Amino acid sequence: MCPHLGVVAGVSPREMVELFSELAGNPDCRVVVFSGAGKMFTAGIDLMDMASDVLQPVGEDTARISWNLRKKIAEYQETFSVIERCPKPVVVAVHGACIGGGVDLITACDIRLCTQDAWFQVKEVDVGLAADVGTLQRLPKVIGSRSLVNELALTARKMFADEAASSGLVSRVFADKEAMMAGAMELAGEIAGRSPVAVQGTKVNLLYSRDHSVAEGLDYMASWNMSMLQTEDVMKSAQAALEKKSPKTVVFSKL
Repeated sequence: MCPHLGVVAGVSPREMVELFSELAGNPDCRVVVFSGAGKMFTAGIDLMDMASDVLQPVGEDTARISWNLRKKIAEYQETFSVIERCPKPVVVAVHGACIGGGVDLITACDIRLCTQDAWFQVKEVDVGLAADVGTLQRLPKVIGSRSLVNELALTARKMFADEAASSGLVSRVFADKEAMMAGAMELAGEIAGRSPVAVQGTKVNLLYSRDHSVAEGLDYMASWNMSMLQTEDVMKSAQAALEKKSPKTVVFSKL
């Protein structure tokens, strides 16, 4: 296992904030690969957990009940937002079903891969609620077709691997999980071999530009690179290019 790859498996949502906060600040981690360990990626909402954790909020009156419920929803939102904010690129590998919260999770990741048997479902309308922890905000920016997003979110129909690829939800489809994980690790290795200053700066600026105008994105980029261009990584990469060496042969300092 490459020491610069952080691999996440079997992590509950409540552990996500602590985990990704640690990964964000860990200089030995350059890329995160996220995958499911069971027969499927995610099974969706546990109705018993939801009934006890969300549908029975505490409070003496409507205002206090609502305030506490809002805090609980915000906590769940943060379990996925922390993935998006992590400066290390996150590659997610999906096999089998990816239901409900799984869609919230993968839309917060940077690169999405799946197996041929994978399928995706925005399931929340089937359990009487609007998806409230990220799908409705991120999926339109991932797919780009408002009509398709509306259809998926309003009908809870399944989207299978080929449609996920053609719509842009995933960038690659693999025959099976073994092939997918090999592809995910190879991709992560390619990213980890590049300058961490360049990689993390690219992710930060891609996210900023997604939510701002072109002019604002360019201004932010100029402010970012006025300091980041002073990295030794630029000279190291230029020297490798002059010597016709692969960027992967350059040894970059940790970040």
